[in-house]
Parts: sequence; structure tokens; C-alpha cells
Amino acid sequence: MWLVLALLATLAEPQSGQRRPPPPAAPAPFKTPLTAAQMTNKQAVVETTAGTFIIDLRPELAPNHVGYFMKQAADGAYAGTIFHRVVRHGIIQGGDPLSKDPSKSAQVGSGGLGVLQAEHSAEPFARGAVGAALRPNQPDSGGAQFFVCVTEQPALAGQFTVFGRVSEGLDIVQKISEAAADPKGAPVERVTITAVTIRDTPPPEPVPFANETPEQLALHRAVIETTLGSITVAFDAGKAPEHARNFLQLAKAGVFDGTSFHRVVRGFVAQGGALNYRAAPLTEKQQHLVHQLQPEFSGTNHVRGIVSMARGDDPASATTSFFIVLGNAPNLDNKYSAFGSVADGLDVLEKIEAVPVNGESPMSRIDIRSIRIVQ
Repeated sequence: MWLVLALLATLAEPQSGQRRPPPPAAPAPFKTPLTAAQMTNKQAVVETTAGTFIIDLRPELAPNHVGYFMKQAADGAYAGTIFHRVVRHGIIQGGDPLSKDPSKSAQVGSGGLGVLQAEHSAEPFARGAVGAALRPNQPDSGGAQFFVCVTEQPALAGQFTVFGRVSEGLDIVQKISEAAADPKGAPVERVTITAVTIRDTPPPEPVPFANETPEQLALHRAVIETTLGSITVAFDAGKAPEHARNFLQLAKAGVFDGTSFHRVVRGFVAQGGALNYRAAPLTEKQQHLVHQLQPEFSGTNHVRGIVSMARGDDPASATTSFFIVLGNAPNLDNKYSAFGSVADGLDVLEKIEAVPVNGESPMSRIDIRSIRIVQ
């Protein structure tokens, strides 16, 4: 935490040890000419060389900050600037107009400030919070520069102004924070903002399969593409509708992509889908789909080819991990929620079962590359 505060306390200092000239006389504080209606329900799409993230602007918290940010974006002022300071899994900071010119690297961190008075609020500096950077010890010195919290930063409360929150692309923000940097936090290679576009906030996307009946859910098939071949799963949505719905939603969102069959017990089960075996972290949107499921135990017998949900000691602790039964397992009946069965690909299941294991762990990784939903 102290590292983030130390970084933000030196935002306006040149990166070299040179003494900088005194700042010019402060202009009159910026007052946005935009009305509340013109700023409400707006997003900023921030395109960078590392990927794109989206900020939900919050004029009810800081109208002048939002108005100024929108003006800068409309003027194209952010295009070509860089994220000039990063703290790994802490914050990223950018927007300095001086950063467009690599020859001015010694002054980067001091440009574009001294325009806005503080607009403090009770909004927490949680993951994704977007705040205004300041000159050292000058609370009313905000301007073009901004920072994004990669993790919660409660020590910043009361010192900086929050004017937005990243609603999509936090994985990109986190990736930028992980860039190799010098001891002062300056990335070794430029991460450039190519454009910032203001748009109306689109209506929420409908959650797929949310309103389908069990009969409709049962019409779908899930094709699990693995490194050993494809397995097609049919759904018994009449007995476990919410487990079928959850599996379809997670598959459609790509949550299973990059996971693996991490546990193989011959004659018993092949288990996969656990997030701690995923090759990359989930996006924020994917993470929102992951939740614990209430059990849907039924009279389904756990025989070869049945697909059921793994869980911990708590019957209501299932999330993403599932298993395919490799033999008769009556000890699982009425204790685990069976929601489907293998409709095609039993030969692939045999290949999975034959993989050499160390205990119950495959000695070579069996990737789930993707799961396609078909009818």
C-alpha cells in the first residue's frame, strides 16, 4: 500500500533528478459546461496497445472531472499518450500529454495537471476505480492524468477524486500493471493509448439460456474439444435444470476454455473444469457468471458416461468443476448432481482414462480447448 501512495505522491516529479521550474500560475478551475443529462449513462472506451478496457463514467460523484475527461477524449488529447507509471497489481497511471513525445520522458508525470478542484466522495477505491492524479501536496490540481486501481486501495480515500469505474477489461488493466518497469514505476516499453471514445452505455447483454425451460435446455448439446478429441454431452435438464443452465452459460462465455481434465481415476471419474487449472484468469464478465449451485440430487444412477457436478463438503458448493463417470459408482448417487451424459465420444473418454497418471493427476496435461454449444 505504501508503494502506491509513494508513487502517487511523486506524480508531478520529473523522472530524472533535475529540478523542475516552478509551475505557472494556476488557471481558473475548470467547470464543465455539460449538463448532468449529457454526462449520465456514458462510457469511455480506452483502446491501448495492450488491449481495450471500458470505464463507466460517474458524473454524480465528480461532474467536473467527468466533463473534463469527456472534453479531453473528444479533442483526441489522449491518443498517443502512454501509461507512464505502474505498480504491479496496484495501479496504472496515464494521460499525461507530455508522454506523447519520447524526448520529454524526463518531464513525464508533470503535464496536464492544475485544472480541476477536488471532488471527494465516499466512493471506495476498490478494484477498477478510476481516479484523478494530482501534483504533490496539491489536492486541487487534477487534470488530464488519471489512474486505475488494479486492487483495492483504501488508503487513497479522502486524498484523490474517483470519477469512474472500469466495467469491462480489468484483465487488460491488470496486464498493464504487470509490465516490466524501472524502480520508479516507469514501464520499460511504451504502453500507448491509441484512442479514447465516449459512447452511450449500451443496455446489458441478455444472459444466454437464462429464460429457457428445462425442455428447451435439453435440446442443446455441448461439444467438449480436448487435446485427445471431442466429447458431446446431452443434458438431462428435467432432473437438474439449473446445473444444465449453469454449464451452458459457462461454456458459452468461454469459462471452461483453457481448463483441463486434472483428475483421472480409472474405473471411477475423469474430472475437469476447475478454475485453478485454467491457463489464464477469467475476465470480469466471466467471473460474474461463476457462483455456487444449490444441489439437484435425483434418482440418476452414476454409471459410465454420466456427467455430474463436483463439489466440496458442502452440497451447495459446486461452481465450475464437473466430472464424467468412468464406471459404475453407486456411492455417488443422490450425493452429486447429475445433469447430463456422453452422447458421443466414448472412445475419447477411453483415451482420457488410459493416460498415465501420478496418483490421480495425469502426467501429461489434457486440455479442454473449448466447449461449443450446438443443437
